[in-house]
Amino acid sequence: MRTEFSVPAVVASPTHGSLVDHIIENAQNTPDHVALSLPRGEAWVGMTSQQFLDDVKAVAKGIVANAVEPGERIGVMSRTRYEWTLVDYAIWYAGAVSVPVYETSSAEQIQWMLSDSGSVAVFLESEKNKKTFDEVSVEIPTVTRVWVFDDGIIDQLKEDGRNVSDADLEARRTTLTPTPDSVATIIYTSGTTGRPKGCTLTHRNFMFEVDNVVNGLPDVFLTPGSSTLLFLPVAHVFGRAIQLGCIRAGVRLGHSADIKQLLPGMQSFQPTFLLAVPRVFEKIYNSSQQKAVADGKGKIFDTAAQVAIDYSTSLDEGGPGFVLKLKHALFDKLVYTKLRHAMGGQMRWAVSGGAPLGARLGHFFRGINVTILEGYGLTETSAATTVNRPSAIRIGSVGQPLPGAKVKVAADGELMLGGDQIFVGYWNNPTATAEAIEPDGWFHSGDIGEIDDDGFVKITGRKKELIVTAAGKNVAPAVLEDRLRANWLISQCMVVGDAQPFIAALITIDPEAYPAWAKQNDKGAATIADLVNDPDLTAAIQLAVDDANKAVSHAEAIKKFAILSVDWTEESGQITPSLKLKRNVVMTEFAADVAALYS
Repeated sequence: MRTEFSVPAVVASPTHGSLVDHIIENAQNTPDHVALSLPRGEAWVGMTSQQFLDDVKAVAKGIVANAVEPGERIGVMSRTRYEWTLVDYAIWYAGAVSVPVYETSSAEQIQWMLSDSGSVAVFLESEKNKKTFDEVSVEIPTVTRVWVFDDGIIDQLKEDGRNVSDADLEARRTTLTPTPDSVATIIYTSGTTGRPKGCTLTHRNFMFEVDNVVNGLPDVFLTPGSSTLLFLPVAHVFGRAIQLGCIRAGVRLGHSADIKQLLPGMQSFQPTFLLAVPRVFEKIYNSSQQKAVADGKGKIFDTAAQVAIDYSTSLDEGGPGFVLKLKHALFDKLVYTKLRHAMGGQMRWAVSGGAPLGARLGHFFRGINVTILEGYGLTETSAATTVNRPSAIRIGSVGQPLPGAKVKVAADGELMLGGDQIFVGYWNNPTATAEAIEPDGWFHSGDIGEIDDDGFVKITGRKKELIVTAAGKNVAPAVLEDRLRANWLISQCMVVGDAQPFIAALITIDPEAYPAWAKQNDKGAATIADLVNDPDLTAAIQLAVDDANKAVSHAEAIKKFAILSVDWTEESGQITPSLKLKRNVVMTEFAADVAALYS
């Protein structure tokens, strides 16, 4: 095992300019290239690099005409849609700073982010968002312009800016040069505890990150005809970085606001790669499996899945033998082709982040010829710091450092991260900044990990989430939780046991998967709440628990679990917008269930 590893930068840290330079260069070099595709009914309409630049400049003029000054902050609260990308670049073109707000944020969260950042304006998607904003608007006196996408504000801003000349706008844009160290955005961490902290990211941070991601993964971003359908929140740093990378690399970019319509959208858009969190890949696998079961082809699917996993595993062990090749070729015609077609038929790569993927899922997708490149990073690191690349992949790890990034393991096992992608600090919070960033620039990730001899990083737990049992055993819950969530019937889970005699777990049932299970097990119209103590449901979950326990020692294994009658969701407050579990919330709301496990 190594204690430190780095990879030389492919593209040096920028010395001038800003992210706006990317769209200007695209319009100059490839003005007729289709940069984005906009949904129009069931069709996609192309927008060229020149058209996008013109759109950005027109909106930027409107922002200037509304007296927004250089360096001032503008909030953006919307689902993933073209207008999000448009105003992001327009805000920067006008010399201002964007402040993403999750579309699902509460009024209290909106008030905190906009007031803490000192925002002077806010873009809202809809009247629904405006209604939430209005609840706290009097508490945010600095916000004097409220712009709503669905009310036609884009056209209005273009009209407002008609009297702003190109020369005036260019003068405004160049307030960002000659150094890229101006603040580009303040992204508030979704926060599993306490109030969110504003991560201050500069144009340098994102330019360095994007250039080295794009050039470090040329098979994904630089292959002619590359495209992706963005459906993750652009308010999240992961979706934001991919947006910026696509614009930089000339990847055709589309937007989808409804994750429930992801598969139909993929079939019409036909992306060559996708970015998602592990839960999305789990859903794709589980829904395919359940469809096969419903069609009476469950055994065929399970066999095909195992062959895909075996085939992928063999690629790391000298390659598949003759018999495995034959089986793989057969199932490619019978099963894998259909799965790829369901994802649009052109998808070759996927980028996964936000939580550990799990080796089994990684091998399955690579086995059907859709390789998932798992990476790792935080808001504070401008998204990815490590990633598996097509030329350097180790399933089960989060890859090697990106070009220009570095990682090391501290004495207590914490991963430390370095490079020009590391943020400059927390907005208005020097104390938290000093705690997070060492004087020599190393950033405390808060995650426990290890680096193998080849520089591949593996995340083994979260420093603050380590459970210490009554016997003094340290247990990292993520290992067990990731295995449990991979089960098709399980939606969410939380491992508990701090200061207790053994490890236990709270488990929720996936409401989308439950009807198929209920039908298979003759449960009639019984609801999940009716069956929390049902022997058949308990036995099904016990199998998942037994599988998860294989990953840990006996002392770390789950000895007891409780099935809950309700799921945990972002709407009900137990999950963050980036799909992380709010452990303190769960422990408070389900304290009685935890106590019952140890009574």
